[in-house]
Amino acid sequence: MKVNVEIDCTPLEARQFFGLPDVQPMQTAVMDRLQQQMMVNIEKVSPEALMQSWFTFDPKLAERFQNMFVTMTGLGSTLSSDKKK
Repeated sequence: MKVNVEIDCTPLEARQFFGLPDVQPMQTAVMDRLQQQMMVNIEKVSPEALMQSWFTFDPKLAERFQNMFVTMTGLGSTLSSDKKK
């Protein structure tokens, strides 16, 4: 014997029928908190914040970054040969 029962109801009606708690207020609170935390973390990784944190660590770090980029682009060899002349 096979019996099929179809019930047409909303999720809220199903939760109420089975006696499950309404978790909507808790979900809203958790999502609001998560959104606030994400916004704080996004501000921490903004380009301005990253550059400020990197360059306040070591005063000569800006010069080292410049030298690294010059070397990576291949301009370092031409600059060093110009200094020798």
